[in-house]
Amino acid sequence: MSPRELDEDDVRVRPGRSSRPRTRTRPDHEDASGATVVTVDRGRYRLRTDSGDLLTAVRARELGRRAVVVGDRVAVVGDLSGGPDALGRIVRIEPRTSLLRRTPDDNDPVERAVVANADILVVVTALADPPPRPRLIDRCLVAAYDGGLTPLLCLTKADLASPDELLSLYRPLGVEALFTSRGSGVEELAARLAGHTSVLFGQSGVGKSTLVNQLVPDAYRAVGDVSGIGKGRHISSSAVALELPAGGTVIDTPGVRSFGLGAVTPERVLAAFPDLVDAAARCPPGCSHLPGTPGCALDGAAVSAARLESLRRLLVALTE
Repeated sequence: MSPRELDEDDVRVRPGRSSRPRTRTRPDHEDASGATVVTVDRGRYRLRTDSGDLLTAVRARELGRRAVVVGDRVAVVGDLSGGPDALGRIVRIEPRTSLLRRTPDDNDPVERAVVANADILVVVTALADPPPRPRLIDRCLVAAYDGGLTPLLCLTKADLASPDELLSLYRPLGVEALFTSRGSGVEELAARLAGHTSVLFGQSGVGKSTLVNQLVPDAYRAVGDVSGIGKGRHISSSAVALELPAGGTVIDTPGVRSFGLGAVTPERVLAAFPDLVDAAARCPPGCSHLPGTPGCALDGAAVSAARLESLRRLLVALTE
């Protein structure tokens, strides 16, 4: 056919995108497999399936902006063989039983999830080298109470300093405490964590990674020395969930030097003190419950003075 015999009916027109059929229906992924997130690294998620296999996955677009964190129970589809080129796709995050959260600093109201579905927050604190930081411990306790976790103090290097002064601050709260020193005490800690999902949290240099290597001998977490100015160095760079030999999971987290609580309110802290809630209900609206607050009903109420002091210490840590 010569070019002169062509007319407009012979012109091929590519249909626009708007003419393509679209639907709001999304697959429900009823055949998705269950798994637990064990580590997160630059948009890739390492999962342990319910059968015990390890695989790598990415987020599905339908999850939106919701964060996937270590400890999350997820539904995954795709190539679940776990081979070097296999890649699954996380299509659903199951409801969480607890959530440890923090903010970059107290002026930032945007919370960032750290660990999901843990039931014990192990606040690891050295009694010396580096010295304990009660304000940081208080903030960790606030995060534990707010996130639905049970706090547990693990005091390391107990051979270097007495724990009595530090423990006196937390006895009114009923916080359980365990001690370790030069390898001793780890067996008691392992027995306490067996069968639970626990997360180790604390400032850099207190010995978290050393504890993890003792709790899980094949973990091979990097360890380091405390710097000459009494501050620990960041050794662990990411959170990772490891299976305990006696059952359960322990999650090691990077060391921190601060713990922002910008999104936590006094009411959420007060909820961890059920014995003070009734008295606080008689406070004026917006009461901060801090010492010297005009009209605070907690002053003069028939409540434990030690418990009230503990509550106010946590509230001070929240506001500083």
